[in-house]
This record gives sequence, structure tokens and C-alpha cells, in this order.
Amino acid sequence: MTDQTNALHFGYEKDTQGTMAVPIYMSTAYEFRDSEHAANLFSLKELGNIYTRLMNPTTSIFEKRFAEIEGGIAAIATASGMSAIFSCIVNLCESGDNIVVAGEVYGGTSTLTTHTIKRFGIETRVFDVKEPSKLESLIDDKTKVILFESVSNPSLSVAEFDEITAIANKYNIITVVDNTVATPFLCKPIKLGCDIVVHSTSKYTTGQGLALGGIIVEGPSCNDKIKGNSRYNHFNEPDNSYHGLVYADLPFPAFIMRILLCVLRDLGAAPSPFNSWLMIQGLETLGLRMKEHSKSALKIAEYLENHPKIKKVNYPLLKSDKNYNRANKYLNGGASGLLSFEANSYEDALRIADATEIFSVVVNIGDSKSLIVHPASTTHQQLNSDELQSCGISDSLIRVSIGLEDADDLIADLEKAIG
Repeated sequence: MTDQTNALHFGYEKDTQGTMAVPIYMSTAYEFRDSEHAANLFSLKELGNIYTRLMNPTTSIFEKRFAEIEGGIAAIATASGMSAIFSCIVNLCESGDNIVVAGEVYGGTSTLTTHTIKRFGIETRVFDVKEPSKLESLIDDKTKVILFESVSNPSLSVAEFDEITAIANKYNIITVVDNTVATPFLCKPIKLGCDIVVHSTSKYTTGQGLALGGIIVEGPSCNDKIKGNSRYNHFNEPDNSYHGLVYADLPFPAFIMRILLCVLRDLGAAPSPFNSWLMIQGLETLGLRMKEHSKSALKIAEYLENHPKIKKVNYPLLKSDKNYNRANKYLNGGASGLLSFEANSYEDALRIADATEIFSVVVNIGDSKSLIVHPASTTHQQLNSDELQSCGISDSLIRVSIGLEDADDLIADLEKAIG
């Protein structure tokens, strides 16, 4: 079946009540048939619900549905996009290891990998997704992750997937790709050779800024990289915290199983069942919304590109954009509703953002309503000037998330604000 059909139906078998909508199972715990059943679940002799920190029937449907659309073999939902990224890193790394991260990433990812992870004894090395030729020189026997975004936020760079995955495969290193901006309806990182895909489902998936959430999707290539790989010995050796379980020997996706049985168990970054239900509702219309977001964003980007008071516009499907060829190679059906542009000065950027009427000054993206923000003073404020430059952010850059309003109304609003 197609992605759009799966977004509406996959993973849900109607319960005895025949409800068309997936039920919200608001329960922290679940009754076992008897003590033997409980013991079998904990020892993995049977699969089933134990505790909502680990699994929940509503969340399970969301995970199955999202994995199917993304082209993965399994998925696990988290409390936020940042917890999804953090969970991936700690699932693969320990003190003394290093990760290689794209310079152009979301501000939260940048501070996590540049500063917070350092306190865990994990080093971050930075590469350019547009020119990954230098990536190989950053890799050694302690490199555990190559992390990048399919379409970066807010600089809108499109990753050079073929070169990155070729290098990762050469050294048997797991790639983790944040596909939040493109969504699986516009980009398929797993089909492009990547191992793990993460999303902040707080963005386009929910679509209305209603709830926080994240998801991790495992691709079929991940197990092969983990099994017998000395980089990931902890997957291939007994886990003393789980009765000597060896994750690579399980008949299940090893990466996701270790997230479930170790990372979620110990760190507890699980989603609320209600939030998972909200994500399911958003997923049903995600493909349709991404077409509209993308169509309007391109029209507005073309308008801004021809405006005499705008210095530069970043949108991958502009023919003048440096990402245009990669966008046509790796994206399908649009480049999302996110775009950014540079005003003439820092002061001008703030003035324009404040002068809009339809756009709201908000740090979220992917909402049905259009949003505008000045990254250097908000989402990326914690970065120094060198880090901002590495992320492709100037002090005059404005990021806009194009919603579902009429594109001509949004152009008129920007026209008035720019002056």
C-alpha cells in the first residue's frame, strides 16, 4: 500500500468495540494473566505490555505506522525530539567515544552534541553535509555515530547522502539522520542507505503545535552493522543489567530493543499515550499537508528572492539555491514549509519579524499556522559566532515556517512588514 493509505490504517486492528479511531489507552500499568505470564514478559519469552514507560497500546500503533511509512523495521516513540537524539547517542556511545555531527543542525542538537555530551566523556567532531569529503579524516576506531539532518534547520542545506553513507559503510559506522524537516513524505533516508532515522514529531507530524514527541526508526541495515562489530561490543556481549541478554542475538531489531530495555527503562523519556494519539491524528494528514506547505513555501521563496530589500533566500527548490541539485536528487514532492532569508541587518531582521501580522513570533516549526523567528537571538542564542557560522546562521537571518494559510495572504503580510 502507499504511504498515504498506511498513514490512515497501518498497525491498527479494531478492538471489540469496533472504534474507527485508535483508542487512547491511558494506563500506566497492565494486568498479567498470572505470575507466570508476568515472568515470561520480563524474560522476553512472550511479548506484551508491562508498563507504559516501556510500551503502551496507543503508542505501539503510532510506532508501527510511522516505521512503515519511513521504511523501517521497527520504531520507538520518545517524549521529545531531543530525547530521541540523546537516546540514540547513549545507546551507541560510552565515555571515551566520539561522534561526527553535521555543522548545520538545529540549535538544540548543536548544544547537546557540542556541550552536554562532552560532560559524558563523548567528543563531537564537526563535518559539512554538503562537502563530506573531509568526513573520513574525522573517523577513528572510537567513532560510533555519524549524525546529520536530511534538510537542516534553519539553513535548509540538503545532505549529500551518497557520499556520507558510502563513508559510513566503509567504516561500519551507524548513521543517524534527523528527518524532521522533510518528513518521510518528502525524503526517505533509509532507502538512501541510512541506518537510523529520528524525528521531532512535535513539528510536522502533529501539525498544530499541540504536543511534544519524538520517534526513532530503525532501518534494516542497522542489525548487520551491529552484529559482530567491535565498535558496538555492548550489543554483542552479555548485558549484566538484563540477566546477560545479548541484544545482537535476539530475533528482534537490536538497536530498538536496547533502547526499549535499557535506555527507556533507565532514563524514562517515554511519551504520554495521549500525545501518541495526537501524533496518530496528525500522521493521517501529514502527506497532504506537506504538499501544501511545500507549494506555498516555494511561491513565497520566489517572491522573497526578487525583493530588493532581501539579501539572500535559503530554499532548496529555488533554482538559484546551492542545494537545488541535491534537493532534486534526494527529495520527492517538495522541500517542506521551512525557509529562511537574510535582511539587510540585525535590526532589520527583528523589525520585520515584529511587523508581521499573520505570522506569529514562535520558535516551533511545522505548524498549520505560519511562524517567524530570529534564530541568532532565540533558537541558536547559546552558540558563539564561530558556531553560528558553522550552522549557516547570520545575525540578519530570519526563519519562517509556512503554514496552511493562503500563500498570497502571507506574501502580502511579508510585503508590508519588509516595507
